[in-house]
Amino acid sequence: MAAEKESVRLSLNLSPELNERLEQLASSNHTTKAEILRKAIALYDVVAEAKSEKKRFGILDQNKHLLTEIVGI
Repeated sequence: MAAEKESVRLSLNLSPELNERLEQLASSNHTTKAEILRKAIALYDVVAEAKSEKKRFGILDQNKHLLTEIVGI
């Protein structure tokens, strides 16, 4: 039987504007602010891994043309 993973509680200070945006994202995706932050960390991890492998990260259209390259992460 697998051991239950222990959770870690964090305290986070956000500007009112960033908190409002986080609430909007959570509401529009029918989820929680914590889940949005977990997904943001997972996405950041993907970008950081790509960068370490000298790859690029971007948004493609349906024809696989680069619309936006994500830089600065």
